[in-house]
Amino acid sequence: VQLQASGGGLVQPGGSLTLSCGVSGFISNYKAIGWFRQAPGKEREGVSCITETDDATYYADSVKGRFTIFRDNAENTVTTVYLQMNNLKPEDTAVYYCGTGYVRGPDIIRNIIWDHWGQGTQVTVSS
Repeated sequence: VQLQASGGGLVQPGGSLTLSCGVSGFISNYKAIGWFRQAPGKEREGVSCITETDDATYYADSVKGRFTIFRDNAENTVTTVYLQMNNLKPEDTAVYYCGTGYVRGPDIIRNIIWDHWGQGTQVTVSS
């Protein structure tokens, strides 16, 4: 599996950004594709994911209502997964990674086991 993320940048508080991730390769139905982030001095945090089986979506409590994950399967071998981020806050500042992982409940976004990810993209929210 190969993943490549893009779309990060500098944005003011309250602004919006859309991250995109091109995913190629076989992904098991036991997995999800999603995003996690890591800020300096903080633990990695699952942000959002979408499952392979039924496109169910999951979000961290810190981003619910502000972030939306969706996918585009237009090309046969490449899936693009997007993370629309609205009403960004300074605490959203981090390096964002897209990845695949095994899902397990309950609380899927906290317990997902990330096994493949690409290079991250920096998101900075600052005035």
